[in-house]
Amino acid sequence: MKKHIILFFTVLSTLTLFSCGEEFLDLSDPNAVPANGFLASPADVEAAVNGIYAAIRSNNALGESSALYVDERGDDMGRNDNQSNAGEPFQFTDFSLLPSNTYLRNHWSALYVIVSRANYVINNIESVGYADESLRSNHLAQATYLRALAYYHLVRKWGAVPLVTQEIKTPDELQAVTFREAEAAVYAQIVADLEVSVGSSLPDHQPLSGKGKVSKVAAYALLGEVYLTMGSNQIEGQAPAQYFALAKQNLDAAYSRRTFGDLKEISYQSVFDVAQKSTNPELIFQIVYKQGDQNLSSAVARNNQALGETINSQRPATNSGTRVNLDLVNEYEPNDPRKTFSVKFANDSRVQEYFITKFRDRSDAAGVNGFGGNDHIMMRYADVILLLAEVNERLGNTAEAIAMLNQVRDRAGLPLYEQAMQDPSYASQYPTLKLAILHERRVELAFEQKRWYDLIRAFTVPELVEFFQSKEQSEYGIANLQNFSEKDRLYPIPFDEYKLDPERMYQNPGYN
Repeated sequence: MKKHIILFFTVLSTLTLFSCGEEFLDLSDPNAVPANGFLASPADVEAAVNGIYAAIRSNNALGESSALYVDERGDDMGRNDNQSNAGEPFQFTDFSLLPSNTYLRNHWSALYVIVSRANYVINNIESVGYADESLRSNHLAQATYLRALAYYHLVRKWGAVPLVTQEIKTPDELQAVTFREAEAAVYAQIVADLEVSVGSSLPDHQPLSGKGKVSKVAAYALLGEVYLTMGSNQIEGQAPAQYFALAKQNLDAAYSRRTFGDLKEISYQSVFDVAQKSTNPELIFQIVYKQGDQNLSSAVARNNQALGETINSQRPATNSGTRVNLDLVNEYEPNDPRKTFSVKFANDSRVQEYFITKFRDRSDAAGVNGFGGNDHIMMRYADVILLLAEVNERLGNTAEAIAMLNQVRDRAGLPLYEQAMQDPSYASQYPTLKLAILHERRVELAFEQKRWYDLIRAFTVPELVEFFQSKEQSEYGIANLQNFSEKDRLYPIPFDEYKLDPERMYQNPGYN
């Protein structure tokens, strides 16, 4: 037991401060710094905040390759390889996840590294002397936002989780907090953290020099989505309608701060254009990667590319790329340009499947090594607009919901909702406005790590089971859809964490 407590303590308390974001990727001497006594100046706090951004950038946490933990749990993409890495990645898409899965454990640990680094800033910032109090507010707001973001992923994936808001300095302190806190308490902390962010001195939008850092719009948008999730999942504390009203209030605050008119003013393709990643007004929050740099570049373009294809990257593909389920391919409406931009069929005899083309960098700066400059988009305005459609539908504001939905459809050059409903095929597939919005989010935000979370907002657990088991197995690959059951709404608590205290770190149902 002592051994495992020390291991977990190490994960929570280690503060290796790296820089992150294209303008703050080049900070020198990113050494491991002892936590005690480090925060002596605002520059120290800045370095510590950068350490939190470095933590979210990890692919075990929320980086560009963390789709394993979200998108491969949904119905958009997956893998037919059930052998590599002892078959552990395949367990996510096959709904056969074991508590001993090392990828699962690494994800849990990486999210708590974010929490630990954020706690260090939040707990120590008041002792630092600032000549400019607005800078203190800015630093604190970034730390609270990133802690909230980590807990938002934890609570949606595992339900009740340990809620740690103070620095952990001793094994005894760690043991005291090693228990699963109720979901309502975790959500209350997320809300409290984001309220700090929206009430702070953060700019509405980050300037060019701050791309990759949190803005006030990002805080409003995330808080709105959190309230929408709380209402949809009937989290204790308030009635769903009250949560939805708060969601609308914060999402409206984010939307009203946009720097453009209608969404159609910004082309869909430009959102993913590497050359526009720092200037495109649709982007709200992104994890920044540095083009051409072997260590800090993006690999998403080359990793998604299938054998025999050249659309994503100059680097020749060595595998089948990232497999797209036919279930998603068939959901795109006729003449939807987002389909031809986002997916392509690989004709190579070794592939013969659709792969992802949404993220591309064929530039000479990325080169034949494929050291791409794609940023990992965490939040953009089309997401906010469709969240507003969703929450207005929940509140019964049908006209407002349709207006938001139509902004996205209009940009895609598709018939507006009222006209689309005259099409028997569309009307039969999406007979309700709720399902039409869910459909639009799927095709607009494909591969942006939204789909699984959309599904668990839209459906109760029994409905989710019916949803997956009613799909066509032939459109999903070799992963067995019939494996999906009520247990799969949540991940199992990683076995190493469960062992710390089987009573207080109790396992989720179905995984014992």
